[in-house]
Amino acid sequence: MLSALALSPLIFPAFDPVAIHLGPLAIRWYALAYIGGILLGWWYLGKIENRREAPITTAKIREDMIGWAVLGIMLGGRLGYVLFYNNSYYAEHWLEALKIWQGGMSFHGGMLGVIISFWLFARAQKINFIQLMDAVACVAPIGLFFGRLANFVNGELFGRVTTHPWGMVFPRGGELPRHPSQLYEAGAEGLALFLILLILLIYTPALKRTGLLSGVFLLGYGVFRFIIEYAREPDTQLGLLSLGFSMGQWLCLPMIIAGMVLLLRKNKL
Repeated sequence: MLSALALSPLIFPAFDPVAIHLGPLAIRWYALAYIGGILLGWWYLGKIENRREAPITTAKIREDMIGWAVLGIMLGGRLGYVLFYNNSYYAEHWLEALKIWQGGMSFHGGMLGVIISFWLFARAQKINFIQLMDAVACVAPIGLFFGRLANFVNGELFGRVTTHPWGMVFPRGGELPRHPSQLYEAGAEGLALFLILLILLIYTPALKRTGLLSGVFLLGYGVFRFIIEYAREPDTQLGLLSLGFSMGQWLCLPMIIAGMVLLLRKNKL
């Protein structure tokens, strides 16, 4: 009896992807993940700035950053998905690229969008861009954590088939149990990376060493995501690419290299 139970896969909980129904308006968990991540990130950014001997932002500047962050995430995330993950389809159906509500966002595209958005913002506000991104790097894992939990609730971006006892049968993944890779990513890219950066903030002079926190984020996310991609199901339209790497792994390599460059140039703990 016990051995049979041990071999029984977990069944994906019947989550409702809609968190709140307000008449014809449906607010999805995914939208709440974005909103919660941005608002908590805005609050945490203020706490980080308070730790600086000479803060580079004011409360007003941080409020203005919210709009720039949303713009960078949405435009960059969607454009990244279109270019990196489904360019052949959208080349023929380019108007479909505008339908963000149908899903399809890329973290790497969103990250590039935020970098460009905040680079323009920093120039307009005449503040140091790298110092700003050091604070943003500490905030980003909050959004990643909520985003991956939302992926799990939606039953999307699940993992490859597994025989491990925690394998789970997802409604869109067929009858075989799969890695709950969304939870792996929430734990690694979200919680673990957040704690690593928090420890550096509290117990080291990392905030004074321009580029160090950004480097840790880029390297940490890149390594975590690269490893977890071995448990994550590759995108159907792409499969595995050169060297047996997924698109996510190839996109993580520049992050890992950039993170190492930032850390090795002049920052040593």
